[in-house]
Amino acid sequence: MSRHPDHTPARRLRRIHHRLLDTYGSQSWWPAQTPFEMIVGAYLTQNTSWKAVELSLSSLRAAGALTMAGLHALPLDELQRLIRPSGFITRKAPALKAFVTMLIAEFGGSLDKLGAVPSGPLRIRLLALPGVGPETADAIMLYALGHPVPVADEYLRRIAERHRLIQPAPGKNRRGYESLVQLTASAFASEPDPEKAQHFNEFHALTVAVGKAHCGRTPRCQGCPLAYDLECAATG
Repeated sequence: MSRHPDHTPARRLRRIHHRLLDTYGSQSWWPAQTPFEMIVGAYLTQNTSWKAVELSLSSLRAAGALTMAGLHALPLDELQRLIRPSGFITRKAPALKAFVTMLIAEFGGSLDKLGAVPSGPLRIRLLALPGVGPETADAIMLYALGHPVPVADEYLRRIAERHRLIQPAPGKNRRGYESLVQLTASAFASEPDPEKAQHFNEFHALTVAVGKAHCGRTPRCQGCPLAYDLECAATG
């Protein structure tokens, strides 16, 4: 039996976006004062809560280290001390240093020059840095550099798997991440290119909002604005 066109995963995901926007409104993400601060936050938020990241950002800001020059001049051990609330400091501090070193050596310290690199080569370059996986690379490209690329995270994975939009992938599988990115890109394929970055930005923020409220490790479907879609998931 063929699937009704309106029940394809991409169409359903687009309707999910509309429902979330109606429910939660515009999110105005990423929560950062500057693009560089956003990048630092993207590194620090790996495997930790945003509340912990905010403590680290506050310490860095007070130390004058939430700029490229400030972070570059900061000794590694001092950087580790300042970001301690975010955890994994022996990995995250050198990774941040590596990003700043690359930015200075290859792009004259300019995020504008980094952002001018086409999306494909830029993603490859970011992924070559220590401590940068696909989600971090895509978040930097979308939120700090304005590239129209989707960002997939754990909340979107839970939604997509529980609503049977994708097949579950074992663990944090790279192929599973890329399938989420492709699904999101398909859902917004009809949008004009200049507007896609804003749509991907808003959609990612909205999935975080519903994820925190309803789609945690244990789903809380009662009152969830996406409960209507579970019938589509059940019927295929």
